[in-house]
Amino acid sequence: MLPSDTLLVKILGRQPYEPVWQAMQSFTEHRTKDTPDEIWLLEHEPVFTLGRNGKKEHILDKTNIPIIEIDRGGQVTYHGPGQLIVYLMIDIKRHGLGVRKLVTLIEQSITDTLNEYQLNARAKKEAPGVYIGDAKIAALGLRIKKGCSFHGLSLNLNMDLTPFKQINPCGYKNLEVVQLSDYIEDIELSKVQQQLTFHLSKNLGYKNGYKKSYKKDYV
Repeated sequence: MLPSDTLLVKILGRQPYEPVWQAMQSFTEHRTKDTPDEIWLLEHEPVFTLGRNGKKEHILDKTNIPIIEIDRGGQVTYHGPGQLIVYLMIDIKRHGLGVRKLVTLIEQSITDTLNEYQLNARAKKEAPGVYIGDAKIAALGLRIKKGCSFHGLSLNLNMDLTPFKQINPCGYKNLEVVQLSDYIEDIELSKVQQQLTFHLSKNLGYKNGYKKSYKKDYV
């Protein structure tokens, strides 16, 4: 087993939503105080997800895209190919983190990554996520159970943004959604994965850094 201060990074490729969600729940339910933290990097097949207190009125149009009611916080968002998903199974109690601090560190990691592309990205205290100007490029949604987090973040890279017009993204009417390819040519998913993983590992304080696994399983 890895030391508990090493982060295990799993590269999962493109996956349907529900099996990964169930695997996150199982991992969190069965982990112990010595279980190393993991982050999972992937893309999802097209799906809308609606948080625990999400209001269906924020889904504006009928759609053929599946709508799944889930157990994270927040309202409705869209996931699809070309969007980097990062699920964070972090023992925040072991790290001495509160939820607000965890959110801040995740947002900082995203802005650090985007700054490598000379983009002036920022977080908003009143609206979790990361923005370029007033347009949202990354969304956050977490669940905390037994002192551990799951769910995580989505960063728009090079995707079809049309489904966002069918919803009020994250519950905000007329919120503009953008992606990295709006500003940068030749987006490399693997490069962004590496950059974001580095910043998450550094900002969350893993003394032994991280170890990658490319096996396309969840646990």
